[in-house]
Amino acid sequence: MDKFDPRVDSLVMETRTIWDKSVGNLSDEDRRWVARSIHQQPQLASKVSYERTHTGFARVIHVTVEDIQRLYLAKT
Repeated sequence: MDKFDPRVDSLVMETRTIWDKSVGNLSDEDRRWVARSIHQQPQLASKVSYERTHTGFARVIHVTVEDIQRLYLAKT
C-alpha cells in the first residue's frame, strides 16, 4: 500500500523518512522541517507505506519534490 490510510495511521508509533533523488541537496535544517511537516500531514505525501512493528506501525514516507510543493501550498 502506498497511500495514506487513516485507520492504520492512528496506530503509528514510529516515523521514517526516505528522500527521493529528485529532492536534491537540502540543508539539514530544511530536511528536518520537511520531515516534521510531512509527518504532521501525511495525507499530503504521494507515497506513504506502513510497516508492522512490535508496538504498532511505522509510517514510511518517500518524500518527493511534489510533496514539498504541496507542503508549501498548504502552509499559505
